[in-house]
Amino acid sequence: MRSSIQRALGIGILALGVGCGPSSTGQGGDDDDDDDDDSDVDASRGIDEFADAAPEAACNKMDIVFIIDDSGSMGEEQTNLAANFQVFANLINDYRTESDEPLDYRVAITTTGRTITIIQESPQIPGLPPLPPITTTAVGRNGAFVNTCGMPRQWLERDDADMAGKFSCAAAVGINGPGAEMPLYAMELALVDRIADGTNGTFLREDALLAVVVLTDENDCSRTDDNITLAPFDDADTVLCAPGTAPLMPVNHFLQTLDTLKGERGRWASAVIAGPGPGQCTSAFGDAAEATRLKEFVTGAGATSAIFSSICDGDLASSLTAALDLFQTACEGFPPIP
Repeated sequence: MRSSIQRALGIGILALGVGCGPSSTGQGGDDDDDDDDDSDVDASRGIDEFADAAPEAACNKMDIVFIIDDSGSMGEEQTNLAANFQVFANLINDYRTESDEPLDYRVAITTTGRTITIIQESPQIPGLPPLPPITTTAVGRNGAFVNTCGMPRQWLERDDADMAGKFSCAAAVGINGPGAEMPLYAMELALVDRIADGTNGTFLREDALLAVVVLTDENDCSRTDDNITLAPFDDADTVLCAPGTAPLMPVNHFLQTLDTLKGERGRWASAVIAGPGPGQCTSAFGDAAEATRLKEFVTGAGATSAIFSSICDGDLASSLTAALDLFQTACEGFPPIP
């Protein structure tokens, strides 16, 4: 986080535009020809008075969502996130609004998994009866927020007892989730579908910056189909997520989803912690595949709305600090709510 947050400096932006009414230069001299009770503008008033009277836009709320990979290779990364979340909590608790008040924030967690059924055709042996296909169902959270570890609701807030401890516990989402990671679709499910059906409660607030943090060691595999049939000996993870051959959802779709959800680009921001490429990267946690689609998402969002950090850097404290730095910048440019 930038030093301004660490020193607890105020943030916010001032609405600069001052609406001007029609000039009163008609034939009536000082007479007010309006039918209402408004008086003409007093030209003797200073510009500072009008600026003070203008509506003020201040980013004093954040709705933060962590989308954590819960596949079999993510145990060490989840442990690292839990260990370093205290850094995140300390910085965000030091964050001050323009009125020098503590930031009103919410933090929620979901995973990258979506429930899908895979039908793998069996190899056929000449002269023997046909073998039936093998059907397996990989169960995911489908965007539902985690509510464990004594959390009082589907998310945590700054005044919750032992907020950092509860988050660190809840961030250990396990490693039994689907191997086809879908962080972008999980984000949409969490913020659109699961809000609409009440699963994630009333998490989103119109006047809050939406901040999304993605943590994964794989490329995005967002697709909406189910009952997916594979040929004999096909590797499910490879076939399900192969760019150019699998029916993956366009990355731009998720940018449009967030823009529509929040009204415009400046009211949301995202930090992606994944494999930077080219190819695989290696750390003490193991290998991470190049997250080409997540990099495309960050590039499409723009430098003021998204940032990419390497999961192979090892210590997630620097990535979390960079995420909050971005979120502060987004708050400083938060467009006023009409």
